[in-house]
Amino acid sequence: MPDFDIDAQDWGLETLGVRAGQTRSQEGEHSEAIFPTSSFVFGSAAEAAARFSGEVPGNVYSRFTNPTVRMFEQRIAALEGGERAVGTASGMAAILSTCMALLEAGDHIVASRNIFGSTTNLFEKYLKKFGLNISYVNLGDLDGWAEAATEKTKLYFLETPSNPVCELGDITKIADIAHSKGAKLVVDNCFCTPALQRPLQLGADIVIHSATKYLDGQGRCVGGVVVGNNEDMEQIFGFVRTCGPSLSPFNAWVFLKGLETLNLRMKAQSENALALAQWLEQQPQVEKVNYSGLLSHPDHELAKQQQEAFGAVLSIEVRGGKEGAWTVVDNTQMLSITANLGDVKTTITHPATTTHARITQDDRDAAGVTDGLLRIAVGLETLDDLKADLARGLAKI
Repeated sequence: MPDFDIDAQDWGLETLGVRAGQTRSQEGEHSEAIFPTSSFVFGSAAEAAARFSGEVPGNVYSRFTNPTVRMFEQRIAALEGGERAVGTASGMAAILSTCMALLEAGDHIVASRNIFGSTTNLFEKYLKKFGLNISYVNLGDLDGWAEAATEKTKLYFLETPSNPVCELGDITKIADIAHSKGAKLVVDNCFCTPALQRPLQLGADIVIHSATKYLDGQGRCVGGVVVGNNEDMEQIFGFVRTCGPSLSPFNAWVFLKGLETLNLRMKAQSENALALAQWLEQQPQVEKVNYSGLLSHPDHELAKQQQEAFGAVLSIEVRGGKEGAWTVVDNTQMLSITANLGDVKTTITHPATTTHARITQDDRDAAGVTDGLLRIAVGLETLDDLKADLARGLAKI
């Protein structure tokens, strides 16, 4: 049985991150159990039939029902304030599953222009092949969000803060626009997590995560999750059940462990990121710092309103374009040169040639992904060590 009824508890996010969703087996384990099984045994043919039909709840097959995955789903749903969550094989699988389950040929998506490069590729190269139409608007252009809608618009999709230039969208106002057009608002909450931002409370209908990032927190596993109301999640669950982009039990268990420390990590990494961003603003080789915690950021006040802190991701534009950016990267010694983020280890990447390399130059320009842009996902190292390592790279420009 579950340790508690989520709906009956008025517990804080920290407690939910540690306790929500746990179901103990007959062994009475304190830590959540991993159920590495492909299938489950039934007591009779009648029980098997009832489980498969959904007449009786219970485990059937780990492609769509697994106790460890279910615990993770219940915990992240509690943290986000949603009715239900559906785990997936990756963050991109979460986005794909949402679109395929809720849309059909002829439907229209309005998306922010500065979304993750792989999301743009999914929309442009694959969803369009199945008859979906996509329009892009600038994240902060509220008039643009309203004007882009058509009578076929079913989804509004955004990331806030955006990857990698850290722009913000006003979730409440965009949700109001979406609902006035008869559409749902989907928010990719990867950068903030529910520790810093809860889009459902601000009016969004669906929240998506790449659990690979901060939900894990230590760069160990790949996975994704979608959170929302029961009706929408049942449709997304049906797609995952049939088509199979499933979350593995082991990865779900790792994510459960990550959620236990999510609040602590996000607050500490946000503090590190703010201090590093303030220092970077003073460096002569840095032309611009994109981080909403800075007073110079155009969305600073909005970030204060809809976030608990400013997050751990920032980006900088350095002198010298691509050559200058690569010089910084190649002359750091401690920072990890990888396109992943969300780790306790600080990472650095050049988006124009990695995460956004497969989209067109026009799309990169529109998203603000310049040749001199570097994205830094700040970890938990000593701040002075981070400064020293970046100073080493900047000095070589």
